[in-house]
Amino acid sequence: MAGPSITQKEIDYVTEAVRSAWFSNANVFHDRFEQGFAAHCGRRYAVSLPSCTSGLHLALLALGIGAGDEVIVPDATWIASVAPVSYVGAVPVFADIDAQTWCVSPESLDTLITPRTKAAIVVDLYGSMPDWDRLAAIAQRRGIALIEDAAEAVGSRWRERPAGAFGELSAFSFHGSKTLTTGEGGMLVVDDERLLDRVMRLRDHGRKPGDVMFRNEEIGFKYKMSAMQAALGAAQLERLSELVDAKRRIFKWYAEELDGCDEVTLNPDVPGLYNSYWMTTVIVRPELGIRKEAVIPELKRQGIDARPFFYPLSALPAYADTAQAELARAGNLVSQRITPYGINLPSGLTLERDQVALVCRRLRDCISALASA
Repeated sequence: MAGPSITQKEIDYVTEAVRSAWFSNANVFHDRFEQGFAAHCGRRYAVSLPSCTSGLHLALLALGIGAGDEVIVPDATWIASVAPVSYVGAVPVFADIDAQTWCVSPESLDTLITPRTKAAIVVDLYGSMPDWDRLAAIAQRRGIALIEDAAEAVGSRWRERPAGAFGELSAFSFHGSKTLTTGEGGMLVVDDERLLDRVMRLRDHGRKPGDVMFRNEEIGFKYKMSAMQAALGAAQLERLSELVDAKRRIFKWYAEELDGCDEVTLNPDVPGLYNSYWMTTVIVRPELGIRKEAVIPELKRQGIDARPFFYPLSALPAYADTAQAELARAGNLVSQRITPYGINLPSGLTLERDQVALVCRRLRDCISALASA
């Protein structure tokens, strides 16, 4: 489904970290990775972490968000985008997505802001990005903070600004499935020194950076990345353009193989967006009534692995019984129209053209068989 491109560079960097990144050299690869990643995003600071989820958790805490506050999240995304809202005791509010970008709808966001709204977590879904200009204008006018969840969008750009350049803080994932990977891991990028200080204290058991006397000033967390992960990330970052080019090439192959297949549409391609296409995704034409739950097992029987477009958060058992989920199920029409028919196709970085062609043939056959059943 998704997997990395690993070369001798990564092997050499990780081997060097295993050999030498100890004692006074313990943070050499962290520094290299963080500084390089901050520069890539056009940010002042980057903090390496064990996951994007931990980055979103720290971002909310750094902004002082807690019990009784509301945080708006897109309804159609992975649960990791919203779980940290629950961690801090805030109330998640589920916004609809935009039909063109698959990211949070500015109109929906604007209508959901109340006096209790403190922030919105804006997800760059599957490599796509929302209209950040409109979102920023709404946030400024309504007095809320924006947090960018760029977990799936490293290498994407909105009007020539890279994913990670938006909001008060931006979080990334380097899970093994991601375009740039450290196996597991994440990064939080930020410009504000005050927010950085809160993040640095909270991620290391509530002690100030540089403390070696173990004087913990508050209860914090253990959110750090190992030197071996940082070394892998540093090597991958040096190859980022190559990795994104490979993802875009795979998407191009899919687009060519599915050209003329009116039964499906592919990932967003809107003016201003440079999509890194973390996942190549198809939406089966809803009028056909062929849901992802029917397509994915059929593809599996034909030797093709696939994954579903994320279910709406408001439909998940984890959140379905909340009042906000009930409101979302009644009002988020775009999420409900798209998500039942979305399928993520194999998108690993080592895919070859003939494999993509095979997937597309099997997909066409599968849809044809289900349509005539």
